[in-house]
Amino acid sequence: MGDLTARVRLVRTPDGQRLDIPPGFMLGGDEAILTATDGRLVLEPVARPSLLSVLASLDDIDEDWLEIRDAETE
Repeated sequence: MGDLTARVRLVRTPDGQRLDIPPGFMLGGDEAILTATDGRLVLEPVARPSLLSVLASLDDIDEDWLEIRDAETE
């Protein structure tokens, strides 16, 4: 994907400043990380961990499980 550039309007609010993100720049999710570097603002979406990575981070279960027998068929 190539770099996109757009000029946006900054709006002062009582709580700070905001900008409207144009449709081609919209981020997924509902959180982002904002970093100020060398006079630039960098906005990055917060990636949610995948289910596989969450499951991989869990400790093994050290339990004795009861034997489960198949149901008898008629």
